[in-house]
Amino acid sequence: MRIKPYAQGRFKTLLEQKSTLFREFIYQCQVGSRYFSAGDAILTQGEALDYLYVVPAGRVSMSILAANGRRFQLGEANCDDHIFGEMEFFTHTPCQWSVVADEKMHVDILCTKQLSERLQQHPEMLFFFASALADDYQDSLDIYTNRLLHPITYNIAYDLLMQQQSTPSLNGFDKVNQEAERFGTSGRVYRRALKTLLDKNLIRKGEDGLEIVDEAALKTFLDTYE
Repeated sequence: MRIKPYAQGRFKTLLEQKSTLFREFIYQCQVGSRYFSAGDAILTQGEALDYLYVVPAGRVSMSILAANGRRFQLGEANCDDHIFGEMEFFTHTPCQWSVVADEKMHVDILCTKQLSERLQQHPEMLFFFASALADDYQDSLDIYTNRLLHPITYNIAYDLLMQQQSTPSLNGFDKVNQEAERFGTSGRVYRRALKTLLDKNLIRKGEDGLEIVDEAALKTFLDTYE
């Protein structure tokens, strides 16, 4: 979630009015700061949550490793005062996801004990957490549902279309293996699905990555799966 309120939601007006107070509330729980290098883990799957972390700016990636060794990449986020560890803070469980710094960054550290005490003293601040977690939950569920119920080829095409039509909260990767993990598959299967779209002349490889050749044709292709 972000410290800044999301642009939609039932309590949008209230959150915007109290956004400055929420930032002050959060940073009253700060106990330090730390610099992370690219590749450093901010949170590690399975480990106890000792602190919450605020990333004012920088790129991080989130992934989860299954017991069979397969990894699912949720994607790469460009942080803008993002808080990490909030879900585990409320559930009081070990970290579900690994969060890794993709570049050098400054991270602010929040004390979970202080935050817990202050939320009990100021329960109105829970509106920020509840609204943000609900928004993130719906976004994540949409990703999981598409990955589960549609073939890889569809998901790659749909993902490209969404990137072109809006500014996604999570971006893809430059490396094939990471992109494959973002779609819950292997590099071999990902390349084969990509070749299908290339052969149909729906997409092409540009200087900055994959590009849509014909948006109308791509939409027609996606409609065939409905």
